[in-house]
Amino acid sequence: MRCTLLRAAIATAVLTPFASTMVMAHHGWSWAEAEQIELSGTITAISFAPPHPSMEVQADGGVWKVELSNPGKTQRSGFVEGVADVGDAVTLIGNRSKDREELRMKAVRVMVGNKTYDIYPERIETN
Repeated sequence: MRCTLLRAAIATAVLTPFASTMVMAHHGWSWAEAEQIELSGTITAISFAPPHPSMEVQADGGVWKVELSNPGKTQRSGFVEGVADVGDAVTLIGNRSKDREELRMKAVRVMVGNKTYDIYPERIETN
């Protein structure tokens, strides 16, 4: 019993730093530029599945992969299944990938029709 507890403690001590690094890499903003952009286009795919709801948007330059927040935060913004669908026009405010070859953004605001959904209201830059 004592040996099992010791092994568990050692495993936790060794693996915890790696787990937290993976979580930060997945959930952080370090991959995105600080400056926000506006992107307009047509939704070609949309998913509300964990870990992050996302969509693909056809815009000038190609198809963008757009990440939203976790399902709970995205839902609290009002952006839920049924408010947008494939074929809808969409305007997004968000932070694009630092890798200019990658058409990827983390959206802080989504606008569909006459509705605005603030996914990350605390991160929206105003002029």
